[in-house]
Amino acid sequence: MIAGELRRFLRDRSALRISRSMRDTAYKVLQAKEKLCAKSGREPSVEELAAETGIPLREIVFAMDAICEPVSLYEPVFGDGGESACIMDQIRDSRNTDEQWLEQIALQEAIRALSPREKRILALRFCDGRTQMEVAREVGISQAQVSRLEKGAIGRIKKELSA
Repeated sequence: MIAGELRRFLRDRSALRISRSMRDTAYKVLQAKEKLCAKSGREPSVEELAAETGIPLREIVFAMDAICEPVSLYEPVFGDGGESACIMDQIRDSRNTDEQWLEQIALQEAIRALSPREKRILALRFCDGRTQMEVAREVGISQAQVSRLEKGAIGRIKKELSA
């Protein structure tokens, strides 16, 4: 009866739906963990739990992770008196900030305003890494014209971005 109550407690207290087999595995591991803690007076390793239960390490790790309660990204983890830090503060992505997203969108909009010819010239120059002479041969204009068109297109992009 007690074992049934423990299983029901584990099943009903989870925020996510966990399969019965996963919960049963976790229950067996928890029982073995208590037994080993009482015997040795310390927290057993995953390898010791695997040896005790006969369950593969991978399944033990999955089962124990499955029964852990999910944590909000905005839950405070520690504080020094007045201000506390959230999990979100600890995992911030410095490469993909809001400012970079906005700059990327503004740049795409500025490039969209260019003519197809200007877009092609800039793509050949800066995406493909070609010289002005190579671009001139491919587009069928002179190198001086490529230079003027490139300079004008970059100027319009800068103007759009500063506006």
